[in-house]
Amino acid sequence: MDNYWPAWNGSRALDVPELIASLNLKKSSITPQALDRNPPYAPFYGVMGVVFSSVLTAAGAAYGTAVSGTGIAATAVMRPELVMKSIIPVVMAGIIAIYGLVVSVLLSGELAPAPNYSLPTGYVHLAAGLSVGFAGLAAGYAVGEVGEVGVRHIALQPRLFIGMILILIFAEVLGLYGLIIGIYLYTVNIK
Repeated sequence: MDNYWPAWNGSRALDVPELIASLNLKKSSITPQALDRNPPYAPFYGVMGVVFSSVLTAAGAAYGTAVSGTGIAATAVMRPELVMKSIIPVVMAGIIAIYGLVVSVLLSGELAPAPNYSLPTGYVHLAAGLSVGFAGLAAGYAVGEVGEVGVRHIALQPRLFIGMILILIFAEVLGLYGLIIGIYLYTVNIK
């Protein structure tokens, strides 16, 4: 018993200050001002930025792939030789998910435990994830809709191919804008 409670031996009363001193507790170096800037929940916002950037861009890419795929299937029934030419919208939809993956990897590399991760940094990382995520979701929707209608009509009028490609490029650039904003926010130094 003496090994565990050096301030206590059976013959005398418990001396609380001596007991506390025997526990060798160290004072925390975290001040109330540090907790205002680096609260324990600050990394949550950075993690949500990672989640939003990857999940929303993947959802946009999945939608674009699925909708364009139905157009490819309809085109393949009438003109099977156009299947490989019609795969372009699916490839462009898949690129949108890569934008979210890039930002997710960048943001996750900056995550740290609460005392080393500030709340403003968490907010900026959340904004970066939301910007690339929602831009990717919108771009995936646009690529899917344009790809589906464009692929169906190319089977009827092959001269529409160049116009469809141009519209797909402009739809894809929406996701690229989100990627640029996300990377810019990632590089902002607010410490």
